Amino acid sequence: MTVTHTPWREWAQATADEPPPYAVLDRQALLANAADLTRRAGGVPLRIASKSLRVRPVIEELLTLPGFAGVLAFTLPEALWLARSCPDVVVGYPTADRRAIAELARDEHSARVITLMIDSVAQLDLIDAVASPAQRLPIRVCLELDAAWQGPLPLGRLGVLRSPARTPEQLRALAVAVQRRKGFELVGVMAYEAQIAGVADHVPHRAAMNAIVSWVKQRSRAEIAERRACAVAAVREIADLEFVNGGGTGSIESTAADASVTEIAAGSGLFAGHYFDDYTAFRLRPATGFALSVVRKPRPDCVTVLGGGWVASGPPGPDRLPQVVHPAGLRMLPRESAGEVQTPLRGSAARSLSVGDVVWLRHAKSGELSEHVNEFLVVDAGRVVDRHPTYRGEGKAFL
Repeated sequence: MTVTHTPWREWAQATADEPPPYAVLDRQALLANAADLTRRAGGVPLRIASKSLRVRPVIEELLTLPGFAGVLAFTLPEALWLARSCPDVVVGYPTADRRAIAELARDEHSARVITLMIDSVAQLDLIDAVASPAQRLPIRVCLELDAAWQGPLPLGRLGVLRSPARTPEQLRALAVAVQRRKGFELVGVMAYEAQIAGVADHVPHRAAMNAIVSWVKQRSRAEIAERRACAVAAVREIADLEFVNGGGTGSIESTAADASVTEIAAGSGLFAGHYFDDYTAFRLRPATGFALSVVRKPRPDCVTVLGGGWVASGPPGPDRLPQVVHPAGLRMLPRESAGEVQTPLRGSAARSLSVGDVVWLRHAKSGELSEHVNEFLVVDAGRVVDRHPTYRGEGKAFL
């Protein structure tokens, strides 16, 4: 889908004296996206998915805005680090990091503000093996309900393969197991409907697939709303829950409409990687991009930039590649694509480019861009106003 907001020229002018490669964070776009996410949530609090940002100063600033409350971290070591300044951190995935578990078990502040994700008794066993209940502080835990949709054949299961607890009965049984064990406090439930939140449904030149995706989303919304409500009610018979987390950037409206959900995870919509251009329900402003240097010109209609193989995770395909956005009229070569050390680009715009010029690209997803740069140049009103270190820039690698 065509992006209506195209700030590349403004970014280029603001950063003209910077040596590539570098990444930009557009402050006004970030704040506009934050406001749009909270509008779509209709009063339901948003928990920031840190994996989609990986920039601590941005996470801390967003937590001061109305509508944002808490962080959904992706590893326990990250949560322990963020807990120094963030008062409510849920680890979105189970952990097997024994050293981090031991640190959590002995640190009073961390044990008070961090919640671990579990989906089986085996994870409780691991925690007990690291630090026995008699020798540790109580560990806060959240149960994950598998939210994938079991569609008719030939579709089958649609959604990410996560928790083995799929039915309300299975989640209730897990809740009972937690409550019977010393050293744990059951405080939350999570169910992430990836087949709704994480799948684009308005991709250009894919009308048939878009129709199928829309059909799947419509039916999956009804199914997960009913199943999640039953599961949450079943767990509430066992424990007094503090929160029920669901959704993501792509499903905010439908997740907010589920009365059993008390908060929504969101992060990708803040930086707005180009994968989120192709959703029917909303429009975001590109808030991040990166600049690479032209280092070769193999022929008049082709230039080569240094690096560029910043490919997003997920099923390999064109939608995971960086998107060349400025100057217009450049495209990757099918036989080379985005390379580890160089990326050739062909098109009419190449004729006006020389060695030393800059080409602008957007990353497909959001936070993964932060793994390639040490900082973001923060642009506001046409100039660089700040520099925010990424996790990498602060010497942190959590995955």
